[in-house]
Amino acid sequence: MSLNVKVLNYFGGGWRPSGAAEYQDVINPATAEVMGTVPLTPAYEADQAIQSAVQALPAWRKTPATERVQYLFKLKNLLEEHFEELARTITMECGKTLDESRGEVRRLIENVEVACGAPILLQGYNSEDIAQGIDECMIRQPVGVCAAIAPFNFPGMVPFWFLPYAIACGNTYVVKPSEKVPFTMQGIFRLIDSVGFPAGVINLVNGAKEAVDTILDSTAIRAVSFVGSTPVAKYIYSRATANGKRAQCQGGAKNPIIIYPDADMEMATRITADSAFGCAGQRCLAGSLVITVGEARDAFVEKIGQAASSRIVGYGLEDKVQMGPVITQPSKDRIESLIGKGQTEGARILVDGRGARIAGYERGNFVRPTILDNVHPDSEIARTEIFGPVLGLMHVDTLDEAIQLVNSGRYGNMACLFTGDGAVARKFRYEAEAGNIGINIGIAAPMAFFPFSGWKESFFGDLHGQGMDAVEFFTQKKVVAERWPKEWTRKF
Repeated sequence: MSLNVKVLNYFGGGWRPSGAAEYQDVINPATAEVMGTVPLTPAYEADQAIQSAVQALPAWRKTPATERVQYLFKLKNLLEEHFEELARTITMECGKTLDESRGEVRRLIENVEVACGAPILLQGYNSEDIAQGIDECMIRQPVGVCAAIAPFNFPGMVPFWFLPYAIACGNTYVVKPSEKVPFTMQGIFRLIDSVGFPAGVINLVNGAKEAVDTILDSTAIRAVSFVGSTPVAKYIYSRATANGKRAQCQGGAKNPIIIYPDADMEMATRITADSAFGCAGQRCLAGSLVITVGEARDAFVEKIGQAASSRIVGYGLEDKVQMGPVITQPSKDRIESLIGKGQTEGARILVDGRGARIAGYERGNFVRPTILDNVHPDSEIARTEIFGPVLGLMHVDTLDEAIQLVNSGRYGNMACLFTGDGAVARKFRYEAEAGNIGINIGIAAPMAFFPFSGWKESFFGDLHGQGMDAVEFFTQKKVVAERWPKEWTRKF
């Protein structure tokens, strides 16, 4: 992509340059190059996009679901055609390796594929003769104008946990991407534009808090989806629901992985390293704590140290690179500060990733994989979502102690276990308090036809993104009871 591009908004079926008084640089986190500038869209422009969605709603709602999904089929094909281009854009603005970005694009396409099943997913149900001559049925109807407020770490995939389902269900939509990574949505909206969706059905607003608050306060917006940190999720959820909106807000995480003594240590080490250090630890399903049980301690600690030390760090567009940078310099500074905090709290730095300098990319936001051993359960580092390539190690004697540690945390996004014992696995699956569970899996990411779950302070709301949960979220149920007496029907 060419550099120094000015990011545009998209609403009313066309691209719109913003009249924002303030623009923000979009910086490649590996090279520190300025890729372009993004407008911090003012409230009045955000409202224009919302009103475009309002105007498009009546006609789009009346469009049969079988016709609505034809647009999604076309979009799916275009996404496939531009697969590599989108993956490269994600790597350039987000910092992932190219393979990680390809995985993200594949996930977003899978959500389009599932949403194309809307003609079946939207079906209701009915009963005859609930009383003599009276029938009753339940039908699903769209909620109205909906919006997504998306994070930086998955600029393509996360909006597509919501967008295709909302559109397929007959709603119109507004997307507000992270101002740190606006170019992925610029590319996707170019494809949306070429599909030929009716004007106003899908809209794009760039910006920061002012644009977000406009969405949250608008009486026209009926449902809001969000993914980000827990403090911001609480803010979005409370403000949205106070304004009478539906809200689904995915928050932070501190995901534990239990290593049982009978685990395949080679597999457990490799998968745990991928979980902790993939995407530079900047994902809500990153493994961030390992709890070894009994004899697993000695075998695992040595192996995971080797895996962390040998991981190849660099610019994600280059071959053989296994981990890229974190998103910004302030993020790098925060992560390195928390590593130091862990050391002052008594943890031993087994592998220290601070002060990383990558040849040719000395200005990049690089933190190498880091391992903190003997993390105390009551320490700040054990409770804080670091959102970087830092793995903490804890050690206990029994499975019960390990599960107790898992359940003592305030987050509940994911918990994983490595074992060869089915009874141990079942006990863990039954007792672990987390929304996504992995058995001999380090990233328990649900397929698009399952909900992306989350418990406790990792999620605020009732219905999650993806699958049937998304259909439920983006529709409202209407129950109809009907009686047709014979004397009435004779008149017609």
